Amino acid sequence: MIRFTAIILFLLLFSIVSLPMYLVVYIIGRINPKKKVTFAQDFVVKGFRIVLKLSGTVLNVEGQELVPEDTPVLYVANHKSYYDIVTCYTLVKNNTGFIAKKEMEKIPCISRWMRYINCQFLDRENVREGLKTILSCIDLIKSGTSIFLFPEGTRSLGEEMLPFKEGGFKIATKTGCPIVPVAIKNTENIFETHIPKVKKQTVSVRFGEPIYTAQLSPAEKKFIGKTVQEQIQAMLSEK
Repeated sequence: MIRFTAIILFLLLFSIVSLPMYLVVYIIGRINPKKKVTFAQDFVVKGFRIVLKLSGTVLNVEGQELVPEDTPVLYVANHKSYYDIVTCYTLVKNNTGFIAKKEMEKIPCISRWMRYINCQFLDRENVREGLKTILSCIDLIKSGTSIFLFPEGTRSLGEEMLPFKEGGFKIATKTGCPIVPVAIKNTENIFETHIPKVKKQTVSVRFGEPIYTAQLSPAEKKFIGKTVQEQIQAMLSEK
């Protein structure tokens, strides 16, 4: 419980510190909108690194050098825990917006920082609103922002991944941006499998070979979600 208490206290402190930082971000945004995003992302990443340290989480990262640095990408990962976001956001190479469930928009402080760093909120129950979110992500890719997608749609604590939903892959097929598969292991054992305890764990994050959607045939694009899921499953199965 010591780690859990420390994290709660840090989140309270983060919320308090955020109050004057909102003004700083606003001023920076008035002068340079791109700098605003960079500043906000740096602030969030530092916060996430502290959360990982307080949790006793050790990262084992592979394949990060495979991620293209000269173009925005669509990161696609399996989803086991809230710690997936905390972990992966410390590893992305440029501005990256996560696609999060609509309910996250109601959380004070956190939702504001998510908007600053171009996160998008997905209403899974409303097809029309979901399409608007995908279109917003397409625009972000075109403007140079990467997107991080969990196509299972929700966390899965079991051994098997849930089927990938194909809709989010339009972000890549409509823009031609590379898809970077990401395999995440053991984040669920930090918190979700023994709530409210937070336990020290070693987490593995492996980035796979990029898939260049511009080079795919229409038939390959149609079932790209299945292809990416198979690649992630293969990475998870490797020891």
